[in-house]
Amino acid sequence: MTWKLTCLRSARLAARHPCHRRTFASAASSRADHVRIVEVGPRDGLQNEKQSIPLATKIELVERLAKTGLTTIEAGSFVSPKWVPQMANSAEILQHVLSRPPQSRHPMTYQWLLPNVKGFDNFLSMWQSQAQSQSPSAQDAYPTPPPSPQTDNGPALNTSSADPNAMPSASSGAEAMASRPIHELSIFTAATESFTQKNTNCSIAESLQRFEPIMSKAKEMDMNVRAYISVALGCPYEGPDVDPHKVAELAVSLLEMGADEISVADTTGMGTAPKTLELLKTLNAAGVDKSDLALHLHDTYGQALVNAVVALEHGIRTFDAAVAGLGGCPFSPGATGNVATEDLVHCFHSLGVRTGVDIEKLAEVGDWISKELGRANDSRAGKATLAQMRKGQ
Repeated sequence: MTWKLTCLRSARLAARHPCHRRTFASAASSRADHVRIVEVGPRDGLQNEKQSIPLATKIELVERLAKTGLTTIEAGSFVSPKWVPQMANSAEILQHVLSRPPQSRHPMTYQWLLPNVKGFDNFLSMWQSQAQSQSPSAQDAYPTPPPSPQTDNGPALNTSSADPNAMPSASSGAEAMASRPIHELSIFTAATESFTQKNTNCSIAESLQRFEPIMSKAKEMDMNVRAYISVALGCPYEGPDVDPHKVAELAVSLLEMGADEISVADTTGMGTAPKTLELLKTLNAAGVDKSDLALHLHDTYGQALVNAVVALEHGIRTFDAAVAGLGGCPFSPGATGNVATEDLVHCFHSLGVRTGVDIEKLAEVGDWISKELGRANDSRAGKATLAQMRKGQ
């Protein structure tokens, strides 16, 4: 681990956790801990759907999810509609979120995926246009997002309730609804050259070069940047044995460039418990702090929850998921959806880990969006929760 990375990591940790201490050894020891779920359904979950999805449906999905207790939602992607048609109206979703933030009982963070500088320019055009319409006197200024309220274990939650997974109180909700959402940017590369070429038509090194101006501009705007490393546990073109040291090398490079969080993605769902543990240990040995990592799991082979528990025991506290198990990668043949948010929430709650998510409300969202898309609901916990709710009516 380089001296520069050590300093950068220390600065990030000091900013996020003034009294940062992590001594988690097992799921049992983290029962009082908080896990942050990043809901990727509106972006990763919808991008591979074949039929056209109305803008109103996408906006309503974001609004419904914001009421479930989730604190972070990946709401869209500024990619070329030629390659990902479903993301063609992400600018309109951004406009809606900026002008009429979805109601929520807590501070919200919205993430926007960018493939390159052109995508960033499209994002910035809408961002500045909306800022000017709201504040004509500040036309040349960037809107600065407020800092995210934090506890030692994640976003601040109401802890007065006897239920560790209860929603915040009405009074705290009123304060949260009065605050502006936080916006973050996401970028993506991959752990194999083959996938990077297929996905972004460039090499891994070239993808990193593309990110430099985005990183620089994001820091000017005081916006956090999340970096995805795709196919970290298996590649559709190069097979299941992706070198974990390559993933660690990429993670270190991205952190040194200024990334605030690395989401390690099992894009193909090829990951197994031993491979997941090996990768996390390799990242740790390279000096990548656990608080800088998120795990992005797909459930192609039914191993997502197993891998999530392995990561939880290793100290990972941020996980990506999609409501109703939506998703699949258009550049990864055969890959099925993301791990269902309802399943992940149920799993963590069963281990005594807090998420702040109301699983009944989340199950209702999963049921609704599945019907809107005319597809099966792939969340087992979601369907079981709905059955119990209906039984009690």
